[in-house]
Amino acid sequence: MLMNTHNIKSDFLFEQASTAQLVLDPYQDKVVAVNLAVSRLIGLEQADIYAMSASQLFYNCFAELIVFTEETITSGIAWCDHLLIRTAESELRVEITASIHIESERSYIFMTLQPADEIEAYRGQSDAHRHYKSGISHWERISRVFSEFERENQLILDSAGEGIYGVDIQGVTTFVNPAAERILGYSKDELAGLNIHNMVHHTHADGSHYPINDCPIFEAIRDGKVHKVEDDVFWSKSGKAIDVEYTSTPIRENGMIVGAVVIFHDVSERKKDKKRLLDALNEVKTLKTQLEMENAYLQEEIESEFNHHQIVGKSPAIQATLKQIELVAPTEATVLISGESGTGKELIARAIHDISDRSNRPLIRVNCAAIPDELFESEFFGHMKGSFTGATSDKPGRFEIADGGTLFLDEVGEIPLHLQSKLLRVIQEQQFERIGDTRTRNVDVRIISATNRDLYKQVLAGDFREDLYFRLNVFPIESVPLRERQDDIPLLTQHFLNRAIKRNKKSDLRISLNELEKLKQYHWPGNIRELENIIERQVILSQGQHIRFDNLLASYQPVDNNNELNTDKILTEDDFRRQDKLNIISALKFCNGKLFGKDGAAELIGIKPTTLASRIKKYQIDRNSFKFSD
Repeated sequence: MLMNTHNIKSDFLFEQASTAQLVLDPYQDKVVAVNLAVSRLIGLEQADIYAMSASQLFYNCFAELIVFTEETITSGIAWCDHLLIRTAESELRVEITASIHIESERSYIFMTLQPADEIEAYRGQSDAHRHYKSGISHWERISRVFSEFERENQLILDSAGEGIYGVDIQGVTTFVNPAAERILGYSKDELAGLNIHNMVHHTHADGSHYPINDCPIFEAIRDGKVHKVEDDVFWSKSGKAIDVEYTSTPIRENGMIVGAVVIFHDVSERKKDKKRLLDALNEVKTLKTQLEMENAYLQEEIESEFNHHQIVGKSPAIQATLKQIELVAPTEATVLISGESGTGKELIARAIHDISDRSNRPLIRVNCAAIPDELFESEFFGHMKGSFTGATSDKPGRFEIADGGTLFLDEVGEIPLHLQSKLLRVIQEQQFERIGDTRTRNVDVRIISATNRDLYKQVLAGDFREDLYFRLNVFPIESVPLRERQDDIPLLTQHFLNRAIKRNKKSDLRISLNELEKLKQYHWPGNIRELENIIERQVILSQGQHIRFDNLLASYQPVDNNNELNTDKILTEDDFRRQDKLNIISALKFCNGKLFGKDGAAELIGIKPTTLASRIKKYQIDRNSFKFSD
């Protein structure tokens, strides 16, 4: 009988009990009695425990303690395994069996405490042993089937390279062969009597739970059919996922399904080999794609008329340019070619590439003026499939295709300011990432750029990055306009005439010295490209053996070649720009605002459509106002 606190404390049997026992006064929130086992369990002295209130002792779960004591008071006895008791270092989850005792109209709660995790471990061992014995007993009841199977196939089971195991209709393991032990890492004793799905097939390869009801192995037991799976994983004892393919075959006795036999193969190495093969095929595919794109770009270049041409001329200006080409070509220096449209800047770039150490790799040309802002990164750096709408496949960019060769940035001054930093980074570091890809790719690309603008003026105006300008302008080359190399006009004229005759299947045509002089008098705003176009047009229109330029050049102001300067006839750059603008307006009127294609203003003037579009923008000409004009 509990008479008072002193009697409880001095009770020898209570004090020396092997289990931790605790007495609480739920209404006074007091620790009434605590034995030595409690002190050992939580690592606190008895005096320290007595100094605490019940709520302090269970401080982290006070609300749960109240619910538990109410249950004990109401039911007379209660059990829980979720309360946390304070310890010397932290806290401990305990399993508590409690009962209510009333003495002298006062209620006391007697608690027996055990460490919950430790008790659960003991129970797990006991359950495993009980399941094992139950499994053995169950196994014995159907031993005729599986014993006969093992006995008849013992040699096969022992020598087979495939993993083989049997399960009954509950999924409990009945036998395991040596190969299965080796592959899974479990001994047959560790698996006997246990549900093998929960041991080795509990989780998908992606880490998600694998419900036993979805397992094809047990589907064979339910529907009596053989189930074959070619891509799955079993989990080894060490927690490693093993790639497997398996067949689950139902086993019958007297027409009743009593279990299944599973034969499985470890296909991890096969999958690795397959992945290596696929990676190699993808690499070949990537290289094939790159070669196809290189071929497409090169074909595009071949079809461009200027690419057939060599640099023609003997004038001092052109000889100076050729000397610069010979000096810079063997180096890795970046080159900036500046000059008016149609002066042959691309020919200079190609000549540099052709006599450089990179001539066995392609020269890839990019018309910077023709690339929309939103496609800039994709065009230059490439993209991965699905990285944006319309990206239906992986695509290498121009930098990647030019790897080992030369990248020619034509009309580089047209690149918008906000995109120039991205280009600068790649030029400096020779590294980039495709859109939608995290892999950094390294390239070895030489940069040659060209512009018809004054880039330094653009730098001063804040329209071009200064650091990019100096990075591109390591070795500047000026592409001389045709009006400054008039001595080359006869050579160029004959060169273009021969080509035009051959292309248009004409008979032998000639240009007289008098007509050549007329060509030399013209100021050629469209430069070499304009000369070529005019000659081809006249070849097409020719009726006899001689080509004349009277009507064609009648509207143009000739240049005075007199050694004596005549300021009334010398044209300044502003004069040229005004005349160029008027010339474009006249062409737009004549073509009803049509820029590109046959009979367009670009063809009429003899310049590239992109160059014409750039000049229209520069001169602020509204081409729409010329559409359908009379």
